[in-house]
Amino acid sequence: MALPSLGLRDAVAAQAPLVQRLLDGVARVGADPPGITREAFGPGENAAFALVAEAGAALGLVASTDAAGNLSLRWAAREPSAKPLLIGSHLDSIVQGGNFDGAAGVIAGLGAVAALKAAGVAPRRDVEVLALRCEEAVWFGLGLVGSRGMLARLPPGALDLPHARTGQNLAQSIAACGGDPARLRAGTPLRDPREIGAYLEIHIEQAPQLIEAGAPLGICLATPGNLRHPRIRILGEDAHTGLPHRFRRDAAMAGADFALALERFWLAEEDAGYPMAVTIGRFHTLPDRHSMTVVPGDFTLSLDLRAYDAGHLQALEAQLGAIAAEVAERRHVTIILGERSWAAPGIMDAGIVEGLAGAAARLGITIPRLNSPGSHDANNFAAAGVPTGMLLVRNAHGSHNPREAMETADLMEAIAVLAEWIAAGP
Repeated sequence: MALPSLGLRDAVAAQAPLVQRLLDGVARVGADPPGITREAFGPGENAAFALVAEAGAALGLVASTDAAGNLSLRWAAREPSAKPLLIGSHLDSIVQGGNFDGAAGVIAGLGAVAALKAAGVAPRRDVEVLALRCEEAVWFGLGLVGSRGMLARLPPGALDLPHARTGQNLAQSIAACGGDPARLRAGTPLRDPREIGAYLEIHIEQAPQLIEAGAPLGICLATPGNLRHPRIRILGEDAHTGLPHRFRRDAAMAGADFALALERFWLAEEDAGYPMAVTIGRFHTLPDRHSMTVVPGDFTLSLDLRAYDAGHLQALEAQLGAIAAEVAERRHVTIILGERSWAAPGIMDAGIVEGLAGAAARLGITIPRLNSPGSHDANNFAAAGVPTGMLLVRNAHGSHNPREAMETADLMEAIAVLAEWIAAGP
């Protein structure tokens, strides 16, 4: 049963110093001017895990770590047999990113638990705050590692992928942080999705939709799935810069052609009413070979394709192959798409969407509904059949850059909605 909203509002407001202290703490452990770097399975992520574990212990939460290295901070329930509510996100960052992507969600879970405890609420079912490992794909060329590992959704070969900095493979990295990669190789979920009552994630928004709407937060309706090729290679032939065009097998020009063909396809899909995104994050000739006076015969790029429907994502993969084949034939090069990872889109649970909307209404908070442009750990929980919901927090300047600009006051509004929703006994 929900407490009077005003009382819960006061309890949430009282947690602002705790929330700010934790936000400042994870910023310190990740400080890497001009931004933040919390390396997955490395010092930054580990220090952030220790910081939130300490805060959980101060709240009387029971800590445990699973075989993927994920941290759970559990608040015991009135009804121990009820399926638990998981509130989670991640603590790693990209290289010199911002402070709030991921970390704000973990801290919000702790803030909501602290507020409910202060208000005298005893949850009907266990509430667990999760810190999930290695959400960012920059570290292994594979994202959402913690939730994939928990739910047995790691793709074949994932545990052999090398870390971008240490060179250790994912299995070694997990073991070094106290996990058990042998259990992950067995392919059995560490948590049975059927025994999870719900998963809720709070995350900064990664587009200016809430800035545009003038709203502090929004309810997410869906998150995109993604198809990723971290190391696409285009092979042509090195040649002298004076070589006439008809003789060239220019890998760089083929890369440019490939990129522009993908953009044309993207815009055509958007015009047809199929939202998606194409991102090429790496795009370069070989650093040890390139020269102003050489036609490059070797070119590398990365590709991230996103869509909100699994069928659309599969159609995009087929079109990707067709575009690569056409460019390769016309430019007389070979395009090797290489390693591939795939994450399912995340469709949020309608009941949770309405529950969060009701909680916001009781608190007098305006809360639009919108899609998230980013893939999140929520994708894996939704794809595994767990009822899943997300709150997005207003954030200027997008994410994955040092200029992330979430206001703590907006995060406190999200914590208030989350706490009100939990108090209502979902």
